[in-house]
Amino acid sequence: MSSPNELRYSEEHEWVKVEDGKVRIGITAFAQSELGDIVFVELPEVGDELTKNEPFGSVESVKTVSELYAPISGKVVEVNEELNDSPEFVNESPYEKAWMVVVEPASTDEVDSLLTAEQYDQMINEE
Repeated sequence: MSSPNELRYSEEHEWVKVEDGKVRIGITAFAQSELGDIVFVELPEVGDELTKNEPFGSVESVKTVSELYAPISGKVVEVNEELNDSPEFVNESPYEKAWMVVVEPASTDEVDSLLTAEQYDQMINEE
């Protein structure tokens, strides 16, 4: 499994995509495959502040509940409301339909410190 090159990744298995100065965040294909079938997604609200490496929501699968950890700090400006009714998008389309939040980053330096696709793939292959 190889991760999309245009994204950056956290060690907690979130992906980040920079778009027009904002950052779109979701969980990786590896993460959703480890979790199994996703049945519920809990996300923050627009206006909430995320703090890097702190929980900002959770995903519940048939196996477990897992915290989502913010890969960067910033203010939530958009939330993927479709996941309320269709949590299965996380399994079906982790990089397209299943983005979770869009954040105005506190600093773009935090994005630069995340893993590249190559580094992320190397990390998950070692696990």
